[in-house]
Amino acid sequence: MQRKTLFGLLATALLALILAAVAMFTPILWRGNPPASSHSGPASTPDNQAKLIKHGHYLARAGDCIACHTVRGGQQFAGGLPMPTPFGTLYTPNITPDNETGIGTWSSEDFYRAMHNGRSKDGSLLYPAFPFPSYTKVTRADSDAIYAYLRSVPAIKQPNRPNEMRFPFNNRNLLIGWRTLFFSEGEFQPDPTQSVEWNRGAYLVEGLGHCAMCHTSINALGGSDQSAAFGGGLIPLQNWYAPSLTSNKETGLGDWHLQHIDDLLKTGVSQRGAVFGPMAEVVHNSLQHLSDEDIRAMSVYLKALPQKGEPPEPVQLVTSAAFGAKLFAQGEKIYTQQCASCHEANGRGQPPAYPPLADNQSIQMHSAVNPIRMVLNGGYPPSTTGNPRPYGMPPFAQHLSDEEVAAVVSYIRMSWGNHGTSVSPQQVNDLRSAPLE
Repeated sequence: MQRKTLFGLLATALLALILAAVAMFTPILWRGNPPASSHSGPASTPDNQAKLIKHGHYLARAGDCIACHTVRGGQQFAGGLPMPTPFGTLYTPNITPDNETGIGTWSSEDFYRAMHNGRSKDGSLLYPAFPFPSYTKVTRADSDAIYAYLRSVPAIKQPNRPNEMRFPFNNRNLLIGWRTLFFSEGEFQPDPTQSVEWNRGAYLVEGLGHCAMCHTSINALGGSDQSAAFGGGLIPLQNWYAPSLTSNKETGLGDWHLQHIDDLLKTGVSQRGAVFGPMAEVVHNSLQHLSDEDIRAMSVYLKALPQKGEPPEPVQLVTSAAFGAKLFAQGEKIYTQQCASCHEANGRGQPPAYPPLADNQSIQMHSAVNPIRMVLNGGYPPSTTGNPRPYGMPPFAQHLSDEEVAAVVSYIRMSWGNHGTSVSPQQVNDLRSAPLE
């Protein structure tokens, strides 16, 4: 606790120093409205407007806007979803076209400024929980289409809930320093050396899809190192590990067939495995609604990501060799009794219904967070058009002790040629109270 407190004080002091340094240059920072855009769309006719709204609906799906701006069971896009962060809790805003509580008075220029520059209608800085560092890559035409779609949804009068950020992070001026360190404004620029398909995939993955927001580790200031983009990381406070997409020792996709990547993105299941946790929501809310062509473009881009060295290794307790051997023997018995009927004695499973555990990179990663959580909490892949009735895994938290969960997870991480390591009962205990969403 003392280390965390000291670390927090150091982070706060660093932010204050950054703010003081950047404040010297604030006279030259943009304030107020940016220069008028030269963008002009086609002549506004009912047919053109209908096409624009339809296209904007598709793009809003690609950006997964509904996931953050809709409370479960609430009105669509009316906001109010709590987003816990290490610095306090943010509440997503109402983005319906209500004039008083939504974005009804926003112009397309205001909306593009939020997407592209991370500033609200009044010029105030937006917290980067809104993924403007990725959305800045979205073209003006696509931003205008999303704006047109949001203007077409029913207006909901629902006041925005004030954020609950801790001092000093409730001072938005501190974001000037954060932006200096971690934000580069600019629309996506196609790579002329790559194919049209690769560039489309890059635009979707890096821009609207904002995939790096989860699959890149976050530092103490809430920023990410772009040199480690897609290298994997623990999602703060959600306690799910977004695996590396650039290391074949995790879920690097370099040796995957394109069809298997397509299936995982589009349906949530494939011959190589299934998605759970936050990724299941992404597939359900967003990816299953994309065209086959866009899914394939994303697969092409993801498969082509340069494979790097070791992914970031999270801090976790290490078991002794003797205790690890004991856990392995205990885990074999538990696996035979509880798991083999679905995942087979040889760990090959019955894909795609019951994913394989043998040679499954997500089981062998440095971080054991995800397999521990799956044993504790169970879960379902998303229900999608391509997989409308997914097979689920029951939770074992109420049946197995911390040591028993550690044992069976250790067993599956180290059997059938898997190269994982044993996990400790303390790691399991730490995750029992992790939030389910």
